[in-house]
Amino acid sequence: MTFQRRSIRAFSFTACAFLLWTHVAVSQSDTVDPKTDPIPLIRDVSYNETKPSDAPRVRYRLRKSDDKGTNVKEIIETSEGDVARLLSREDQPLTPEQEQAEADRLNNLYAHPEIQEHRHKKEQEDSGRVDNFFKLLPDAFIFTYQGMVEGAGGPAYRLTFVPNPKFTPPNREAQVYAGMAGEIWIDQREKRLERVEQKDVGDGRWEATNMKLNLTGKILMVKTLTVKENETSTDFVEIPKGTDYRGAINILKGLPPPMK
Repeated sequence: MTFQRRSIRAFSFTACAFLLWTHVAVSQSDTVDPKTDPIPLIRDVSYNETKPSDAPRVRYRLRKSDDKGTNVKEIIETSEGDVARLLSREDQPLTPEQEQAEADRLNNLYAHPEIQEHRHKKEQEDSGRVDNFFKLLPDAFIFTYQGMVEGAGGPAYRLTFVPNPKFTPPNREAQVYAGMAGEIWIDQREKRLERVEQKDVGDGRWEATNMKLNLTGKILMVKTLTVKENETSTDFVEIPKGTDYRGAINILKGLPPPMK
C-alpha cells in the first residue's frame, strides 16, 4: 500500500485506521456486487468498523518491529484504557535494570491515575479519528474491483482506491485523504476490512493479528517520509469482566487484582 502523506499527525491516525478491527460484523446489504458498484460494499465496511462493540476485553502479546528496533509487550485492555508491560527487546529478555525500570513505571502509573486518564483521553481521541476515517471512506475515495483473493478468513475482495476529486474534506485532518492511494482486502462473508492477516480469536471477536506497513511519502510535501513497520498480536486471553487499569497492572505484575 502506498500513501502520500502531508504531515506526521495525519499519518498517525490514518495508519491506525487500518489496524483497529474490533467490532462485531453486521452487513447492511443483502447483495453486494463490487464488480459493477463497490460503494455498497464499502458502506457495509464503514458500518461494521464503526459499530459499537460489547465484546469482552482481552490481554495479548504484541511484537513490533520498526526502524527503532524490535520489542514485545503484554497488553491488557480495560475500560480506562490499555495498560502494557515491556517483555523483551531485540528478542532478548530484559536485563535486571530494565525489569526494575518497568516495575517502577507500572508502580508510578498505579499511584497516579491522572497519567492513565491522560493516556485514555488520547486513546479515545485517536479512536474518534479512526471512526471518522471509516465514516468518510465511501465518499473520500474511488474504488475499483481487482478480483478475489484468499484471505485469512476465506475469500476476500481485492480493491484499489484513489482519491475522489469530488470529495470535499469536512475538516483539516480529512484533507490527508486527497493524497492517499492503495489497495484493500475485504472479507467476503463478514464485510470486514482485512489487511495482511486477520482472524476470529474467539466469541466472534476479530483482531488484527498481523500488520505490515511499508510507506513512503512526503512531510509537508518537502521531506521524504519512509515508514517500515511489522506488528504481530498473539496469545489472546479474555480478562475478568470489570477489570480496571489498576487491576490490569496487578495482572501484569503477577499479583491478584486489588480489593474493591
